[in-house]
Amino acid sequence: MREWSFLTNHGRVLLCIAHDPGVRLRDIAADLEITERSAYAIVSDLADAGYVVKERDGRRNRYIVQDHLPLPESTVRARTVGEVLDLLIGAKTRRRRTASATTATRAVRNPRKRR
Repeated sequence: MREWSFLTNHGRVLLCIAHDPGVRLRDIAADLEITERSAYAIVSDLADAGYVVKERDGRRNRYIVQDHLPLPESTVRARTVGEVLDLLIGAKTRRRRTASATTATRAVRNPRKRR
């Protein structure tokens, strides 16, 4: 019997990042049984689409999931990324940034809104 999954690799990578914002690409690849190159490409896709923001933290990256954004699929009721992540991994186990850190990050990321 063929193996299959309900979630795409993009969704699974997003879950890994939501669970641990400091996760390394190597660990994502190992957990999901994909190559590091695939993990890098998927994280880049998520960042390019605006669902994940990368920040340097010393020699490593930390990721911020933009959980307020709507999912890319059209559904009967639009769900946000955060609602789905909370459902899949639980609101209590998901690591979130403090409100002040989130506000500062959004201000830096969206300089066009100030114009």
